[in-house]
Amino acid sequence: MALKVGDDEGMVDLSLGVLEGDGIGGEIVPATVRVVDAAMRATSAGAITWQNLPFGASAIQTHGSPLPPETQDALSDLPGWLLGPHDNASYPDEFRTMTAPGGTIRKRYGLYANIRPAVALPGVRSVRPDIDVVIVRENTEGFYADRNMFTGSGEFMPTKDVAMAVAVVTREACTRIARTAFTLAQQRRNRVTVVHKANVLPLTTGLFLETCREVGHEFPGVRIDDVHVDAMAAHLVRGGDYDVIVTENMFGDILSDLAGELSGSLGIAASLNTSDTQAMAQAAHGAAPDIAGRNRANPIAMFMSAAMLLDWFAQREGAAQVRRAAQRIRRAVTATTTAGVATADLGGLASTSEFTENVLARVARWS
Repeated sequence: MALKVGDDEGMVDLSLGVLEGDGIGGEIVPATVRVVDAAMRATSAGAITWQNLPFGASAIQTHGSPLPPETQDALSDLPGWLLGPHDNASYPDEFRTMTAPGGTIRKRYGLYANIRPAVALPGVRSVRPDIDVVIVRENTEGFYADRNMFTGSGEFMPTKDVAMAVAVVTREACTRIARTAFTLAQQRRNRVTVVHKANVLPLTTGLFLETCREVGHEFPGVRIDDVHVDAMAAHLVRGGDYDVIVTENMFGDILSDLAGELSGSLGIAASLNTSDTQAMAQAAHGAAPDIAGRNRANPIAMFMSAAMLLDWFAQREGAAQVRRAAQRIRRAVTATTTAGVATADLGGLASTSEFTENVLARVARWS
């Protein structure tokens, strides 16, 4: 792994990958690299060497694949990377029917935990200004046909008029995502809510619920309860004192998008995908091809995802200065929205570049 930790203040010499992707990825990902570099300099946290790797529609043109073997090999040797959005629906026919690049990456590198916080920002209009939850989504199984089988797909058609899907739930995967959720809760408000549908899927989501309860015994200081997924959707909308929500793949995908919108916009919804040894920062939103190239995209979700990536390294390596760099990014974003600077999706007038320059100025200014 391309990571070296220096003195006890936590300075690092770190190599990270950059996959810009499609649509607005070419705008928000380079902006994120600038913000991260500025935060690392401002906190004397060390240096990051960025490896730009072919990915997405441009890689089809240059390498014949949206996720070339060269890129996959390079990621194997990196501790983490930034993943821009990809628009596989716009790819040529032969690539649209393949596993989406993001799914391939999650599966190949065992990124089993998808951590998605939802918190309202000052100065941003939101349906739930009090929301502050983290959804911990199991990332490798469930009904997701692109990653729940060793070979082939979990979705198939035995006849032209019948389509079927297989959900996979294993105790091993449930155990490791539960431990992720409980460990995170210890750093927050010591509560985990298991979301399931065991009343109608008693074997699959029942196993998920049972395993989470078993893991909960390892964390006696953390309170555990459980809620059906449909009830949780309602609770998130109307309000509720939740902390860490752990759930299976599809439920987590849906609930985290809902929570992101409730906090103000998917444009501020950060996300981190992790294994035990690697992490990938990826905004929860898509490629937004309708505004690509128009300097209108909201970069907050990508900024905050990168801050989560820095936090992940800081915790693993005891790198205190890297943690300060992550804090500096979050403070700069919050101060920028508090000052009324916002992109169009948040009701503001700032362009992507204007918002980025405001964040950069605040990153550099504070001690």
